[in-house]
Amino acid sequence: MALQLLTSLLVIFSISSPVSAGNGHDSAAPNVTRLTDLFGHLTFNHGFTEFFGGLNIQPINNGSYVNLILNKSSGSGLVSQNKYHYGFFSAAIKLPSGYTSGVVVAFYLFPHNHDEIDIELLGHEKRKDWVLQTNMYGNGSVSTGREEKFRLWFDPTEQYHHYSFIWNDHHTVFLVDNIPVREILHNDAISSVYPSKPMSLYATIWDGSEWATHGGKYPVNYKFAPFVASFGEMEMDGCIFNPKSQCSKGSVSSMDPVDGEEFAKLSEQQKMGMDWARKKLMFYSYCKDTSRYKVLPPECKAK
Repeated sequence: MALQLLTSLLVIFSISSPVSAGNGHDSAAPNVTRLTDLFGHLTFNHGFTEFFGGLNIQPINNGSYVNLILNKSSGSGLVSQNKYHYGFFSAAIKLPSGYTSGVVVAFYLFPHNHDEIDIELLGHEKRKDWVLQTNMYGNGSVSTGREEKFRLWFDPTEQYHHYSFIWNDHHTVFLVDNIPVREILHNDAISSVYPSKPMSLYATIWDGSEWATHGGKYPVNYKFAPFVASFGEMEMDGCIFNPKSQCSKGSVSSMDPVDGEEFAKLSEQQKMGMDWARKKLMFYSYCKDTSRYKVLPPECKAK
């Protein structure tokens, strides 16, 4: 995500669907361990600083929540005060309602040298649903997008829902309301492009008209502005990067998402939840897109 946002000149075309799924709203989500209950919440003032669009950043509830606004003048965004080298990251997000084509709400890790782990929520034209897109870049591998797209099983504009990821030396896991939807194993097939640099955490809303909704077919319509994404229950727990020491733990929690055994692999319950999400809700995977990749990335063959 940050590649599109920070360069603003790169057009990334939306990808449609070698995998099919419905809208998911009639699906009953499985029960899984609530990882978001294990870590403390950070306020806006204690965890983040302004990234861009200061006038469109509105802290509420004494900074425990913050509204990020996109209007004709600007989008807006936050960046973490610390960089992290592995950890657990989460936010409760309530998305803008109504016509939101071209709008991108993103929660992602990004450094100065290009590694990246993305949760992107892509707006929609009338009568359509928000789309969850996950992606990963490592070691400057920006020419190979590793996108997977999902429908959501709820209306993300009615209330807050948790969007999270685990990132450590074992795997990277994307979760929605604590249900894993995607796992990237750190194995030999992907080791050369697995994110390994310290990264900052970002929360943003911005204009992705060039690519976000059907490859740019539906740009942002500012007649429906302002678009407001509300973030809260922010969690960042793991290894805070310090060039003078190996690691500084992010909180006093007894749970360790960097080296803890329970974060090294998914439980059977989590695997069942992920299997449900991928079968019911995933409608695009780069590993199925032979029209885009004549030779699939090596990790696709390893699955």
